[in-house]
Amino acid sequence: MTAPADIRLRSIVEQSAVNLTDDAGRFHKRHLTEAVRDQLAREDLDPHIKAAALDKLAQSLVTGFGEHRNPRRRRTGTLFHPQDVVKLGTGIWVWMDRATDSDLLEWSRLSRRNRARVDLADSEVQDYVDQRIDAFRAHADVVYLGDLERVVFGWDHNDVGP
Repeated sequence: MTAPADIRLRSIVEQSAVNLTDDAGRFHKRHLTEAVRDQLAREDLDPHIKAAALDKLAQSLVTGFGEHRNPRRRRTGTLFHPQDVVKLGTGIWVWMDRATDSDLLEWSRLSRRNRARVDLADSEVQDYVDQRIDAFRAHADVVYLGDLERVVFGWDHNDVGP
């Protein structure tokens, strides 16, 4: 996928989200998906953009397949199902039925590393939310997070990109 095509696809999604946003700043994912689909179905859309959208669709379908086939505890008390897929990293997947001992060791190593990343990310979210909730309490006149960030935490739109 080319960078311009990817940028155009993101722009289609963003503009659709902006168009669907209500006065409270909310929009529904289902409505956004429908609006993006309608935009992509337009006949006058550049063929490169449509090809990039098909690439993203294929990637999404493959990711969904992998998530659906991700091993999880069964009623029988085991993670094993022969049609599940073990993800070994660098895009290599193996049917659980055909996994070797070294595959299991690699899966375990990746699982621990991923768990550490998830825990760190969650800790960052919890710390951020705790700080902002405290700031909301201390500044009862502030209603929206954007205002709180600007007034209390000094956020400036020049600090980061979109």
